[in-house]
Amino acid sequence: MNQNNGASLECSVIESFVESPIALFIFAHGAGADKSHQYLETVTELLNAENINVVRFNFPYMDKRLQDGKKYPPNRMPILIPCYQQALDHYTQRNTNELPMFIGGKSMGSRVAATLAADNQDIKGVICIGYPFHPQKKPENLRLEPLQETKYPVLILQGDRDSLGSRKEIEAYDISPLCQISFYEDGDHDLKPRVKSGHTHAQHIENAVKRAARFIYEKS
Repeated sequence: MNQNNGASLECSVIESFVESPIALFIFAHGAGADKSHQYLETVTELLNAENINVVRFNFPYMDKRLQDGKKYPPNRMPILIPCYQQALDHYTQRNTNELPMFIGGKSMGSRVAATLAADNQDIKGVICIGYPFHPQKKPENLRLEPLQETKYPVLILQGDRDSLGSRKEIEAYDISPLCQISFYEDGDHDLKPRVKSGHTHAQHIENAVKRAARFIYEKS
């Protein structure tokens, strides 16, 4: 596995590459955790084990947080989207082996990726872990447009009781048939179940990554 700071990009990146990759996945962080967070690291390691290259990057506000130690709020979409687009363009140009490319993210990062996929991109699909269908405690403020307008297959890995979009809520939404949703029993926004469910967080993450890998194999 090779890790690179990606100095040619305005955003900082981590490249986690394997010897014989079958695809490349660009993986964006959520609102509160940067590219090096253990959750993203775990998902990356599991994807690497499936022979999938992973690129993680920070949005501008997160790099600024890490630089001066102050807690800045997430950037707005007019900044987040060009940042993701820059990372996508960079790796599209570098993709000399013509690996199938997928984009996605955790929570907010997945929303940005899905928004990009509503346009014409050189990708095979989108993977969303804990898609934020609406803000916390604001179920009326829906964020369905990217999932209604996508031109690419979208895989959503969602906890049953996610407070930003539960299974009961999602099953009532009108979204594109290109969207596939895998629910994880009793999982929260991180797919974490309660002890009484009989499931573990590690099991749900491992199963979610296996589902993501299968999606990548199918769409490559």
